[in-house]
Amino acid sequence: MSIMAKLVREQVNRAMSNVRQAFRGTAARNNHGKLIGVEMEGLAGESVSGELMQHYGFTSAPLPGAEFITVPVGGNSKHAVVVASEDGRYRVVLKDGEVSLYTDEGDFIHMKRGRLIEVETETLLVRAKTKVRFETPLVELSKDLKADGEIEDHTRSMQLDRDLYNAHGHPNGPPPAPAQ
Repeated sequence: MSIMAKLVREQVNRAMSNVRQAFRGTAARNNHGKLIGVEMEGLAGESVSGELMQHYGFTSAPLPGAEFITVPVGGNSKHAVVVASEDGRYRVVLKDGEVSLYTDEGDFIHMKRGRLIEVETETLLVRAKTKVRFETPLVELSKDLKADGEIEDHTRSMQLDRDLYNAHGHPNGPPPAPAQ
């Protein structure tokens, strides 16, 4: 190697020794706002503040103890960006090819092999301003169905069925009792 190449290499190594490389950190706490700021413990117990970058349409607020991969923008820890987060304490066990969203409380949406999507939670609330439509030949329930509004099929509503039943009579007999 030429003397010039050695001098250039030494100069680059000196410059790079002042540039912080990507590192692994551990979450301490979050600061919520338009962007999620994170406080983390970096290498050798150092305290580092950063910004949690997330994919559009997905957001999370990792709990203390979660692990981060952090990139110091421009090689400076004062502008650290978390580009990945992980928390194996709560991760759902998956098979190859599966996908899941999960929380530390045990809620999850699990897209399983065999084209099965499993959702587990205490209460599932769906808000739709116009309607909810299921295009399937069968809907099964394991327990009761409660409706605050009218229930109807392609023939008529349940209320119309009740009205027909309650009004009908048999020859020489009274209408049905009890009424529906």
